[in-house]
Amino acid sequence: MGRAAAARKLASAAAYGGGGLSLLGASLYGLLRAEAKVARKAIGRIEARVPDPTGWYGRGRPGPAIKVALLGDSSAAGYGVSTVEETPGAFLGSGMAARANRRVHLGAFCVSGAKSSDLVGQIKAALPTAPDVAVILIGANDVTHRMLPSESVRFLSEAVRRLQDAGVQVVVGTCPDLGTVRPIPQPLRQVARQWSRRLAAAQTIAVVEAGGRTVSLGSILGPEFDADPTVFFGPDRFHPSAAGYSSLVGVLLPSVLASLGLGPDDEEHPQTRRGEGLRPIGKAAVHATRNPGTEIDGTEVGGSARGPGGRWVLQMRRRWLSPGDVEAPESSEDSGAPETV
Repeated sequence: MGRAAAARKLASAAAYGGGGLSLLGASLYGLLRAEAKVARKAIGRIEARVPDPTGWYGRGRPGPAIKVALLGDSSAAGYGVSTVEETPGAFLGSGMAARANRRVHLGAFCVSGAKSSDLVGQIKAALPTAPDVAVILIGANDVTHRMLPSESVRFLSEAVRRLQDAGVQVVVGTCPDLGTVRPIPQPLRQVARQWSRRLAAAQTIAVVEAGGRTVSLGSILGPEFDADPTVFFGPDRFHPSAAGYSSLVGVLLPSVLASLGLGPDDEEHPQTRRGEGLRPIGKAAVHATRNPGTEIDGTEVGGSARGPGGRWVLQMRRRWLSPGDVEAPESSEDSGAPETV
């Protein structure tokens, strides 16, 4: 079975209640279960409190405010940093305010250690804030805690549908390539690489089918980690450092802005010179796992959402953006407003 077909099969298993062990096979699943304990011991327990980036960004900028809900696990929360300005939420809120020239309210509902099954509670807490867009980072704990891939994808799909039904745009950063994480020993690291990449492909299919868009994170920090692990990864060598989180948000930020119609005009349409264009969903999902920063979003061809290869999607490679000057969140919208005479 080809990789695209395998990803479609896993996404289908999630939708219709299949087991999902065919992702890698029962024997490798057993290996993952046995050695995941070793990886978690090397990484350490997630117990430290993370600074809360919830609040208002864009001091002195006009409204109406953009409301953002940040959901997911420790990669969304910013585990390992010591100040709020170093969290992904602060990078995202500050970057959106600067690029859109708007006030931004960011609500962080993410929890360190969360799995896809925990999105239910996070969404319940987020929806009363009426977010315009939800950004979800999830999947790594599903792998290291041995959740069946079909279950992981099903929970994510249901989360995206619930948000879409509430009128919220959804951008999902898919499962990172865990083969770049050094504390995970061999042969588990190679198993984790295959597992996380195929999970990311299946996540892409499920999210797009549910109405959201995805951005592949893949090995986004892999080259930087190899070049200087002390800069881009934190002390546990599993979670990013502040510089790593900044790079992560730089990849997500263009797609979050585009989901709200706030992207640059020259990125509204695909450019073949950038490797962008129309693709069947299975092939696009697999391609994205190998090319970090690839955005996948559903589209139509001749009024039809589906073709011979399944759902039609647009594969985009948007320019990564620096979050710029990062600010601490304000507790109220008026606290950063310009003074009036």
